[in-house]
Amino acid sequence: MFINKSVAEIYNRPVEILQKLIQYNTTNPPGNEAECINYIRGLLSDAGIESVILAKKPDRPNLIARIHGEGKANPLLLYGHVDVVTTEGQKWDHPPFEGKIVDGFVWGRGALDMKSGIAMMLTSFLRAKAKGLKPAGDIVLTIVSDEEPGGDFGAKFLVENHPDFFKNIRYAIGEFGGFPVRIGKKRFYPITISEKQICWIRATVHGQGGHGSVPVRGGAMMQLSKLLKQLNKKDLPVHITPPSKIMVEATASGLGGTRGFLLKQLNNPWMTKYILKLMGARGKIMYPLFHNTISPTILHGSKMINVIPSEVSVDLDGRLLPGFQPDDMINELRRIAGKDVDFEIIRFDSGPPEPDMGLFSVLSHILQESDPEGIPIPFLISAVTDGRFFSRLGIQTYGFLPMILPDDFNFTETVHAANERVPVAAVEFGTNSIFKLLQRFGQD
Repeated sequence: MFINKSVAEIYNRPVEILQKLIQYNTTNPPGNEAECINYIRGLLSDAGIESVILAKKPDRPNLIARIHGEGKANPLLLYGHVDVVTTEGQKWDHPPFEGKIVDGFVWGRGALDMKSGIAMMLTSFLRAKAKGLKPAGDIVLTIVSDEEPGGDFGAKFLVENHPDFFKNIRYAIGEFGGFPVRIGKKRFYPITISEKQICWIRATVHGQGGHGSVPVRGGAMMQLSKLLKQLNKKDLPVHITPPSKIMVEATASGLGGTRGFLLKQLNNPWMTKYILKLMGARGKIMYPLFHNTISPTILHGSKMINVIPSEVSVDLDGRLLPGFQPDDMINELRRIAGKDVDFEIIRFDSGPPEPDMGLFSVLSHILQESDPEGIPIPFLISAVTDGRFFSRLGIQTYGFLPMILPDDFNFTETVHAANERVPVAAVEFGTNSIFKLLQRFGQD
């Protein structure tokens, strides 16, 4: 359990901060982030740093703090969320909200997503203040609520209602990236430069309705089953986007040889399908980075079991590649579904079509100093982060929360799962890396 110590040098104890953050149960829904954010505000206050609380609802607050720089560079944004996903239905070896250290790991919900990242950024921020760092530009720390279900009370609220707090910011760091991934004998460090866009769609079909006691052949429900079968059977087209292209080129260059040559063929749309298949399980993970995708998730039919509906719908979790618009998704779906299906856009969270790579070399150098054999690469992720909201203000987010991980540790399978945990050494590594960034950004 967390042991209360003097806050005098808390900036040297990121693991202790992480343990305390985990102990706040911020499962979303409902969130209940206020106590956790007040703890962070208290640490900032003890360090002599003022902060502002902004909230759409009082129990769903967001915090913004700033260390003023010399004005020689644009401000740098550090941001992250304190809400976490549920542990319901999971069996844990250690309690998910105690933050215990066992076998060199901090265990608990949020250890990876993303309270370890908060601990890294907060500790670096406090360290900058304690050491009297005068960065080239302001450092803006933003801690938000409500990222997991969509950001309506968090980053989205801040961007739409308080954009002035982020004026003149060009670059930000947030989740995910900077942790090692082995390909063959080489160690790569993906740094997220772009992400796909949410494009939620409702597909509706119609047919004859009636009483459940008199069966209807080929009704709306049967039409829906045909639609789902078609969507399961057919792929949407291959697309090569600027983020995926530079990701593939950098990875292929790092691999070299035959494997590098074959990987580079992903950028040939006539070959993408075959290379992904050749890659096996890793190809399945890469598939969404070259296609717009949809996943059927929610069905809407009759409200009563004895009524045959004349209209049924399915909600599709659609994800668009950078640079694409909802109409592009509808057109691709129409080619599969035909004209008898109605499509409605439920939600579209846009993102920039191309990344700004201006800070990438600085981040790469920081990683290579700590791991000279590591190969930093730009990366496109199929999921979304709060970066999509900040991009509306012209801010380029980099997924950069560096970690060193054991070779047998699977990051993606541990996030959101039972026994979520992070190595103690990874938290310290990330803190030191982010502090180096605070020292160096804007120095070129």
